[in-house]
Amino acid sequence: MQTVATEDIFVKTDRGQLFARRWTLEASVPRLPTIVMQHDSLGCVELWRDFPQQLAVATGHPVIAYDRLGFGRSDPHPGTLDCDLVGQEIHGDFRVLRSALDLEQFIAFGHSVGGGMSIASAAVYQDACQALITESAQVYAEEHTLEGIRQAKAAFAQPGQLDRLKRYHGDKAAWVLNAWTETWLSPRFADWTLEAYLREVRCPALALHGDNDEYGSLDHPRRIHALAGARSVILEGCGHVPHREIPDTVVATIRDWLATL
Repeated sequence: MQTVATEDIFVKTDRGQLFARRWTLEASVPRLPTIVMQHDSLGCVELWRDFPQQLAVATGHPVIAYDRLGFGRSDPHPGTLDCDLVGQEIHGDFRVLRSALDLEQFIAFGHSVGGGMSIASAAVYQDACQALITESAQVYAEEHTLEGIRQAKAAFAQPGQLDRLKRYHGDKAAWVLNAWTETWLSPRFADWTLEAYLREVRCPALALHGDNDEYGSLDHPRRIHALAGARSVILEGCGHVPHREIPDTVVATIRDWLATL
């Protein structure tokens, strides 16, 4: 069995400290670009569980996941998120992270809104991003997505439900939940779209999406395919979190696709 080295890293920004974790095969191929993972709206490094390690073993690429400011083991966010949350992350903390970890070349991988951030990173850093992989990404404020968020907000309002988030985000849990629900459900967010970023993607792209995704219809991978030229893979009988629901299929799909590049 291949041995994977794990390293915890803290990166200072002008707003606070970011937490990141790196997985590297001890017998990895030199100079393979690092896969950089962007988490979803309630996510963090720990919630990826063992998926990054599986990805490193299967592909041979180093893998880095990090907690955005306000999430997981990163410092609290000093304010609130606004409608340009994707652009601000990619031009701000993600840029600092890239520089600090010397990620001259990278592969962008993102889940849910993290998929949107990966799309933006591929568009903004065209010379550096070698490939783009999205999983359950949303590229505009679809009613299907908003209804799923309304239902989740109501569920989290029940006694004890916020404790699920406190296990991963500690005292930041309420901020994390509000950053998701109140940003997406704000009337100002109704016109949010990533189409301008999608048109600027120049690297090979892969869009994974479950056909039972409770937070996004199949129109999202269709748009990623149409505007960014992505290969679209629809995962049958799968919901919003394929890397937990069918991890072997997701890992094999990514491995085989990367091998063709």
